[in-house]
Amino acid sequence: MKKAAGYAAAELIENEMLVGLGTGSTVFHFINRLIERTKEGLSIQAVSSSLNSENQAKKGGIPFADINTITSIDITVDGADEIDGEKRMIKGGGGALLREKILANTSREMIVIVDESKVVEKLGKHPLPLEILPFAREAIIDKIKKFGFHGTLREHHKDGPYVTDNGNMIYDIHFESLRDDPEKDHEKLLRIPGVLETGFFLSHAGRVFIGKGDGTVDHWS
Repeated sequence: MKKAAGYAAAELIENEMLVGLGTGSTVFHFINRLIERTKEGLSIQAVSSSLNSENQAKKGGIPFADINTITSIDITVDGADEIDGEKRMIKGGGGALLREKILANTSREMIVIVDESKVVEKLGKHPLPLEILPFAREAIIDKIKKFGFHGTLREHHKDGPYVTDNGNMIYDIHFESLRDDPEKDHEKLLRIPGVLETGFFLSHAGRVFIGKGDGTVDHWS
C-alpha cells in the first residue's frame, strides 16, 4: 500500500522541479522511485525535512539545493499519521514535524501519500507530537498539562529523551477522545512559550494518494 502511493506520487515530478522530501516509511518508497527516475534522466533538485530522507536521496544521486537560500518549493511529498475527510492531518510520528511544516508552508503544493489505514473520520487516536524546547522542559510540560493535555516525553530507545534534528524534544499528547475542533487545540497549544510547533497540519494538504490493500491507489484532489 505504501509503495503504491509513493510510486504514484513520484510520477507527478517533472523536469527542473525543486522537490521537498518528507519523512517516513511511505516517503521512503517515493524517494526510491524518484532515485530511479533521476537515473532514467529526470533533472530535479531536492530539499528535505529530515537527515534520514536526505541521506537516502543523496546516496541515490539526487542533487540537493541549499535550504537556506530557497524561498519556494514546487512540490513537497510527505506522509501522515492520520488524515480526515477534510484533509486535516496529524504528523510527526517520525519526529520531523517542525521541518515538515516549514517545507509544506514553503511549497506551492503539498502532496500527501498514505496507506488506507491512516484515513480516519476524526483525528486524535494517534498521539499528537509537539516539538518543544529542551530549555525548562518540565515547566513547559507542566503548562501543557494545565491546559488539559496529557502525554509523555518521547524516548529514544534506551538512550534517553528523543532529540530532533533541530536539537529539540518531542512531547506526545495522548488524547482521551477524538478531536471535534483540532484548530482550537492547535491554537491553544501554540500559546504556550516553548511549544515550537504541533503535529496538526490543518490546511496544508493538496492532492492525496491513498494506497489500498489490493494494490490500487485512491486519489483526492
